[in-house]
Amino acid sequence: MPSPVPETRVSEFVANLTFEDLPDRIIDTITRAFVDTVGVTLAGSVESVGRKTAASAGISPDRTDLAPLLGVDTDAPPESVALRVGTASHALDYDDLSWAMDGHPSVTLVPPLLALADEAEASGRDLVTAYAAGYETECALADPISPDHYENGWHATATFGTFGATAAVAHLLGLDVDATAHALTIAASMPSGLKRNFGSMTKPLHAGLCSRSGVTAARLAREGLTADATAISGDHGFWGLYGPNERGEFSLGDRWRLREEGIHIKAYPCCYFTHTAIAATQELVEGGIDTDATERVDVTASQGAADALHHENPNTGLEGKFSMEYCVASAAVHDRVGLATFRDDAIDDPTIRRVRERVDFDVDETLPYDSHESRVRIETATGTYERRQRSPPGTHDDPLSDEELRLKFVECAGVLLDECAVDELYDVLSTLSTVEDVSTALAVET
Repeated sequence: MPSPVPETRVSEFVANLTFEDLPDRIIDTITRAFVDTVGVTLAGSVESVGRKTAASAGISPDRTDLAPLLGVDTDAPPESVALRVGTASHALDYDDLSWAMDGHPSVTLVPPLLALADEAEASGRDLVTAYAAGYETECALADPISPDHYENGWHATATFGTFGATAAVAHLLGLDVDATAHALTIAASMPSGLKRNFGSMTKPLHAGLCSRSGVTAARLAREGLTADATAISGDHGFWGLYGPNERGEFSLGDRWRLREEGIHIKAYPCCYFTHTAIAATQELVEGGIDTDATERVDVTASQGAADALHHENPNTGLEGKFSMEYCVASAAVHDRVGLATFRDDAIDDPTIRRVRERVDFDVDETLPYDSHESRVRIETATGTYERRQRSPPGTHDDPLSDEELRLKFVECAGVLLDECAVDELYDVLSTLSTVEDVSTALAVET
């Protein structure tokens, strides 16, 4: 008997997955992802792009209660909610990512699940299982065409994320194997998102668009809408049009990518390709460098970093998130690279500008395209100091501590909520798999 096509294998995996199938470590990883994503979503909702997206839906983050703001307990269409919440979740570029998909998984999974939590009467276990279904799907479908797909200019979060969002929603809504397959092949006509828009408001909009697409595709399939059975793997399908001529191997169900590649939670609210250079710079400065005496800063990183970081002289906070020069200068001048670093009024800080003008960023041709390794070399009037950083802080294998994660959550959620509400929300999210009714639990008094 011939092997089933990839679309069938994915739909069987998604439709048949149960909470009991998930190893404990995966449940913990997903729980931390929900904590982190809800925190950055709240902070992102009052950023300019978050406010504009909310305004388009007729709401104000400042006057909206927590549950509707997060997309639960609202009369708005779930597609609209997923767009709004998804955009807010990626507004700060402070959300997690995974090298298994060369993108940001949780902003493609958490917003559409929250948008349908009330309709599905979802428990925490339901959300955790649906997240796992979506994550494994988007990473498995990324494998055959990555990293070429990203290198060619596609924003992998938006493209692969469309399939992850669809799979997560299909599982949450209880679609059977056939309907799930149709949902995924409907979604094959939806992926988009250009790296050219990095540093603009449209970059976070990508997360909202793919979240909306996932809700739309799954709900249409539930109503019986169909699509070609091999719209992903067939001739002129998604892989053929969005990837190289020579594809890698496809596999699903033989291993847990959530356990092996996992999720990296960001320590800084900017493009991940800057994180090793930020960490290396801070280590050098903490060693006693007098940054006032800085004469030159040389930074090297991968070609992937250079492709993403194309704002040498940023004019806005959003552009600053995609500027190696600005991020390294900020790390040299300030103790912490945090939310305030990327406010528009921080970009022209004269002390940072002075150092930024001395930063030279080049590609290290010996590094793989998507490597995150960086080397920072600082010359001062009194000496030269150098550090090579291979991995950013907060990787899956070297995660932020529980205390560091909580501090980040407090920083982000505290933008909108008072201290008691922050603590209550953290307690709910950090015990997500025990929550009986997500909509009720997220109705935290603000």
